[in-house]
Amino acid sequence: MEQFLEGKTALVTGSVQGIGLAIAKALGRAGARIAVHGLADPDQAAKACAEIEAAGAPQARFFEADMREPETIEAMMEAIAEWGGADILVNNAGIQHTVPLAEATPAIWDTVLAINLSGAFHTMRLALPTMADRGYGRVINIASVHGLVASVHKSPYVASKFGLVGLSKVAALEYADKGDRASGGITVNCICPGWTETTILEPQINASAAEHDGDREAGIRKMLAEKQPSGRMSAPDEIAELALWLSAPVAHNLTGTAIPVDGGWTTQ
Repeated sequence: MEQFLEGKTALVTGSVQGIGLAIAKALGRAGARIAVHGLADPDQAAKACAEIEAAGAPQARFFEADMREPETIEAMMEAIAEWGGADILVNNAGIQHTVPLAEATPAIWDTVLAINLSGAFHTMRLALPTMADRGYGRVINIASVHGLVASVHKSPYVASKFGLVGLSKVAALEYADKGDRASGGITVNCICPGWTETTILEPQINASAAEHDGDREAGIRKMLAEKQPSGRMSAPDEIAELALWLSAPVAHNLTGTAIPVDGGWTTQ
């Protein structure tokens, strides 16, 4: 594979599993050093780094930060700056809490918004100026289909993802004229997955399976029938390939978008 990210460094938040890990592997395969982040003990962090290096990354190093705490994000970004700085920033860390609006406590609201939206704001405000100085930078925010359409019982999550899409559009406009075709320019985009095979969906899959006598596949089919016309989930690797393409020089003029990968969900 072409090593078009050789010499670049990518920070992927929430990259010890799922979509984040798949993206880290894909970017590493193209030659990028990977700053790994997530909720992980030392063994889990080391395992993720080893997997990413085995996929082809020249180096993978774990950086710790609580995405609810701006001070720890600032410390992480400073440490990454000393390591070389993030040429590519993938904000993937996120949580979901399913609850009716009337039962969503201030604590639930604050936590979901802090991790899903404010955390991305802090990494972006600290990374983008250096990207502009270099003439190349990619911010890829993993939003959700719920950054484009709503669902019941997900008010904090939907609000955070709609906010992430809006934040990304503003940043895209502010940095659109930095760099050029030769340097790669600065782009800011969102990927908006629909149903994707990740651990965050396990509670919903299990609940749906329980309604079908424990049949997991039947439960998944029922979930997808309600929303995703293709009837197929996406795999994390498929989301990763889109993130990889968005990082390529050829994508220099694609910015400010929110790209659904949802089997037709938002087309309805």
